Parts: sequence; C-alpha cells; structure tokens
Amino acid sequence: MYVVAIIQARVGSKRLPKKVIKEINGVPMIGILFDRLKLCKKIDQIVLATSENPNNKQLIDYTEKIGLDFFTGSENNVLDRFYNAAQIFSADVIIRITGDCPLVDPKMVDQMINLFEASDCDYLSNTLVPTFPDGLDVEIFSFQSLALAKSKVCEDFDKEHVTPFIRHSGKFKTKNFSHDTDLSNLRWTVDEQEDFDVIKNVFDYFHPRIDFSWQEVLDLNFSNPKIFSANRLMQRNAGSKISSGQKLWARAKKVIPGGNMLLSKRPDMFLPNGWPSYFSKAKGCHIWDLDNKKYTDVSIMGIGTNILGYGHEAVDEAVLKVVENGNMSTLNCEEEVLLAEKLIELHPWADMARFARSGGEANSIAIRIARAASGKEQVAICGYHGWHDWYLAANLNDNKNLDGHLLPGLEPAGVPRALKGTVFPFEYNDFKKLKEIVDNNNIGVIKMEVSRNSEPENGFLQKVRKLASDKNIVLIFDECTSGFRETYGGLHLKYGVYPDIAMFGKALGNGYSITAVIGKREVMEYAQSTFISSTFWTERIGPAAALKTLDVMKEEKTWEFITNQGIKIRDVWKELAKEHSLKINIWGIPALSGFTIESENPLKYKTFITQEMLKKGFLAGNSIYLCINHTDLILDQYFDVLSNLFKKINIIQEENNIDEFLEGPVCHGGFKRVN
Repeated sequence: MYVVAIIQARVGSKRLPKKVIKEINGVPMIGILFDRLKLCKKIDQIVLATSENPNNKQLIDYTEKIGLDFFTGSENNVLDRFYNAAQIFSADVIIRITGDCPLVDPKMVDQMINLFEASDCDYLSNTLVPTFPDGLDVEIFSFQSLALAKSKVCEDFDKEHVTPFIRHSGKFKTKNFSHDTDLSNLRWTVDEQEDFDVIKNVFDYFHPRIDFSWQEVLDLNFSNPKIFSANRLMQRNAGSKISSGQKLWARAKKVIPGGNMLLSKRPDMFLPNGWPSYFSKAKGCHIWDLDNKKYTDVSIMGIGTNILGYGHEAVDEAVLKVVENGNMSTLNCEEEVLLAEKLIELHPWADMARFARSGGEANSIAIRIARAASGKEQVAICGYHGWHDWYLAANLNDNKNLDGHLLPGLEPAGVPRALKGTVFPFEYNDFKKLKEIVDNNNIGVIKMEVSRNSEPENGFLQKVRKLASDKNIVLIFDECTSGFRETYGGLHLKYGVYPDIAMFGKALGNGYSITAVIGKREVMEYAQSTFISSTFWTERIGPAAALKTLDVMKEEKTWEFITNQGIKIRDVWKELAKEHSLKINIWGIPALSGFTIESENPLKYKTFITQEMLKKGFLAGNSIYLCINHTDLILDQYFDVLSNLFKKINIIQEENNIDEFLEGPVCHGGFKRVN
C-alpha cells in the first residue's frame, strides 16, 4: 500500500491571502508543515496539490526549492485536483492535510495510518465527530473511494471540499479517530490573522524545535492561555459554512473602515452574515458571486445605476473605444461639451452644466454655487443629499433632524460645530413648515428631491417654486435618484416646475461614474466666482458613457417601460398582500418602488424575505429599482416565490414567532457602525 500525503494549499485565501507562505521564524508555514510531516514513518511520499492559478507561482517556486513534489489542478474543483494528484503519484492510500494546519502531529498521523490499515474501512478521520483541537485535522481514504466519489459527485460544495460525499453519502465504511476528552473548542488552525498570530506564538515558544507534539501544545494552552487568546471566539469550520463573499467581507472590515465605500452596499443593510457581498460578473439583471453562483437582481440594481441593465453592450462598447483611444490627457475631452449641450437640450430652462463623478460631489457643487449666487449661507432641505458637511450639519441642532430623510442615525461626528444653524430640514408636502423656516431665517437656498416616496399634493412643488422666486432664494432639485426614471430627463418635467439648479446621477452613465449639475446661466456663472475643480472630473469615460446611455434611453423609451413594470409590480404586491391577509404600505415612484409589512418590527420581515429569496436565487428585499431587463418572465418568477413567502408571513404573524425563522441578525435600517 503506497501512502501519499497530499497537502491542499493555494495562496488565494479569501480571508487571509498568502497565509500558507507567511513566514514563522523565517520559514513559510507550508515549509514548516512539510518538515513536520517528514517526521511521519508511515508516509511514503508528500505532495502539494495546488491550483493552476498563476498567483500560485510563488508557492510552487518555494516547494520546488525545498524538494516538495507538487501537482497543479482545478482552482475550484478540489476533488478533481486530489484525484489527479493521487493518480499521478500512484497513491493507494491518501492522507488529506490542509496547508493551514501546521500543527498536525506526525505521531498522530502514524497512529491513524496504522488504524486505517488494521480496520475494514474506506475512510478514517479525526473530524467525523470532532474531539481534537481544530487544526489537527487528518483524513485518510483509499484511492478507490476517491475515484468513486469523483464519478458520483455533482454539487459544487462536494467538489470544493473533497470528502463530504465520502463522509455522508452512506456508500462508504467510515471510522472516527477520537480523543477521550472533547477538545474541539480549541482552535489551532489558520484562517484569519488572529489564527496566524496564535500559531506563530506557539512556534515562537518552542523555537527552534519543530518536532513538539500536540500534547505539548495542549499543555502550553493550559499553562499559558494568553498565547492562545487572539482567536478564542472563532467558530470551528466556519469557512465551509459561509460563502467566499462573506469571507472577503470579514477581511474587508479589518482594512477598510465600515468595510466598503458605500453604506447602501453593506451586507448588514440586506442580510447580515448571509449576503453574497461581492460579485464576479454582472449582465442584464443577473449577478454572479465569487463562488460563481447566479442571482437575479430584483433589488437595488447597483443602487439604481443601471436602467439599461448591467453590462449594456452599446454603452460598454462606447467606453471600450474611449479606453482604446485614451481616457485622460493634458487636453480636455469633447464629450463633456456634447453632454452639456445634450442635457440643456432636454431641459430648456437650463443654460449651463458642470460635471462630477458622484452624487455627493454634485450636491456639494450645487450648494456652493447656490450659496455664492444668493449671498446667503442658510439652506432649507427636504430629502437625502449625500454625506458632506453641509448636509450633516442639519443634525448639529438635533441629531434626529435627518431621520425622516432616507437614513436615520446619521451622527454629525467630524462636522464643524460652526455649521450649526445653517441647514434646516422640512418634510415633503409640508409647505407650512417650509414657509415658517423661510420666514424665520435668512434662507438663501431650498434644496429638495422632486419626489421619492410620495406624490406632491395641493400644488406643493408650484408653491415651493413661487416662494423661492418671491424671496430670491435659489431652488435646487436633487434628481440624482429620480432622474430618467419616469421622464426622459428630470422628474420635474412631469410636473412642469422648473428649478434654478438640478443634479443628475446614478442612471446617467448606466454604471459608469458621471453626475451633472445643470442650471440657469445667472446662477451657474457663480461657479466661476468660487473654486470648484477636480482632476478626475475631466476623465472621458463618464461623459462618453452618459452620451451613449442617453441615446439608448431615447431609442427604447426606457422610462416608459420601467414605469409600466413598476406599476405592475405594485399592483401584484397589493394583490398578494390581499390574498394572504397581509397589511403592507407601498412607497416610491413606480420605477423605484418598495413595500413595508405593517409590524412592530418590519425590518425582521424584510430580513426574512431577503433570506428566503436568496435561497431561491434572487437578490431581493422589499424594494426594487427597475431596469429594462426586468421582463414579465423575470417578474413572474419573482412573484411565485414572493407569494409563498407572503403566505408563510401570514402564518408567522398569527403565531407571532418571526424570530424562530431568522437564521441570523436582523438587517439595518439606517446608519450604524460596522464592527
């Protein structure tokens, strides 16, 4: 019986990249594991099985240097990689060791090989019923068992983790190698930086010895627990239970404050501990995660950036042409002139335009220009307008001032106290409150969203326009979200009310960064009396993408399609709620619609819906940004799943036991610190 130990390792770990070649006392961890395994008397050959990914070159170069045989195979089908490695090296018996377990004990391995040879079993492991510390994991199985598993396995999980089919299919004789005391709560493996710190502490303690036994490590654990404290709260085998995206998110939070650049894309806003978090590919209204699992996006479609769907060919082709010809240079790009003319053509009340690359920037540009034009600092606002100091200053008077403007919980930490009393919020359709603010303060600017969750009532927009004109106040419409969703241009065109300045973003470039500030000449000219300038506002991709996006929108009348589909969605939501005796509130414009289940804690039901939809291959919560790829077929599939969920929610509400059905924490509904 030719016994081959196959070490599974690669450098592309999602949680701790290059962990197997991280050095301990000057030696890469994989080298330490190799040296310890060489102490085994029952192993005939040791082989590294890694993937064909070019990123593994550093690992392969090192294994060649130290004389460790290696095989390169599939990146994700590790079962296939093991089978081919075992076949090439003529293994009769395979010892499976993972490269993140450098404390694997050579004497224990020999004991287990002896037991395997003496037993009538196909598979022997010390992990079937874990009793040893996590990190001493050893699996032993015959080549015949591996070959049969390879021929039978269909699920990606089984292919990635090699032995689940052998362990759980019932087709093999399995045996567990146990310790008389359950020590499975101890963690001696390396998945996270904290794990590596613990293992390094252990090797530092025994240095220069590497032949110490696992019992010596156990004694150290009890005599000097501080050495092992860094990872004591981590769970065993957590990596096999969570997606690659979740692993990367855990890693991201360690190096990026908040985990990412946009609050609205944090997993905690959707499904904490369950959201895929990262994508590898996006097309139409479909997204593939890092594990190549495909989802249908009936959620926020890139936070509303992609009315034409992900990866629209015409827009991408225009961008690729720009890339080929050069995106940046010392000279200006003509596309920004063409885009300015195009937006002014769509909005005849406007005369001039400025461009930026994010909604927050556009909002700040508009405020700066408007304050310069009015000569006054105080601003009345209604709606969500970004993250900058001028906006968060509204919460300096009362930290809940902005709670009704999309995101509650926005603390004004870091905002200069000198800005207190410069920004005054008012609620949509509450003209009396706005007039009171204007009458009692020196307001120079009114900034508001044309509509987000409700229609204007009692001539609200017309009254605001007249008040601004009568008081010489600059009126700004923030259309970063609403633009191009219900009209070909700003939503204000639908109501026939024209501001002094308007901003557009999100959908303008169909996923490429471009935002616009347009306005009347007498106001916009003040952009030259104050300093507003940025290097990357002059790049060429954004304007080129916007021009092509506008062409496609006009040709396909996209605003009509997404509005009609939005109306249909709202009608079906109402029908399903009535059918299943649920009370829901519907909000938003048709192309950007949402619903809230009436409950003491609606976020729990949103979490439940997201959790169950994800299982069916949908990214979905309680709101949707429509795109032209949201066809009737896609929506019908979505409604089928939602109908069953509404039926279940009705029963849950009757029994008042929603907590029993939640598989993790409840999603956030506003700004919260990420830990």
